[in-house]
Amino acid sequence: MKTQKVQLKYLKMTPRKVRLIANLIKGLSVNDAQAQLLLNPRRASEPILKLLQSAVNNATNNKKMALENLFIKEIRVDQGPTLKRWLPRAMGRATPIHKKSSHLILVLAESEKPKISRFKIQKQEKIKKPTAKKAKTKDEKEKTERVKKENKTAEDRGFKQKMFRRKSV
Repeated sequence: MKTQKVQLKYLKMTPRKVRLIANLIKGLSVNDAQAQLLLNPRRASEPILKLLQSAVNNATNNKKMALENLFIKEIRVDQGPTLKRWLPRAMGRATPIHKKSSHLILVLAESEKPKISRFKIQKQEKIKKPTAKKAKTKDEKEKTERVKKENKTAEDRGFKQKMFRRKSV
């Protein structure tokens, strides 16, 4: 059984939060796992998705494994180093802040028969923005400027009237 192992070190996220997402995709086929990660709103799903895509690319290109047969054999989240900081508080005290990090290890394996995928992931095509509008003639530019000035003066006049109509107390 061929396997592909990839690591992500020093992810600036607590291992507890990352494990919630990692446990969702354990044992799933690659396609199902990608679908789960794409639809999950948690912040940890993005780096795990990148790690999974990297593992899939390595497995298909370097080890010549079939994409349809790949599944997540193991995903492990370990604690990385903790940055220790201090927050000043009242009366000269200080509160410790622990900024935790994570190390992820993902192992893909190739099964004998392909798992039938429940999802089909399609990449969105980029929508091309329309090109710049055609240049206006001088007459059209003058009309739009005149209309803007008229609207602006009417608004200013109304504001000034309201301001100076008030009685001072």
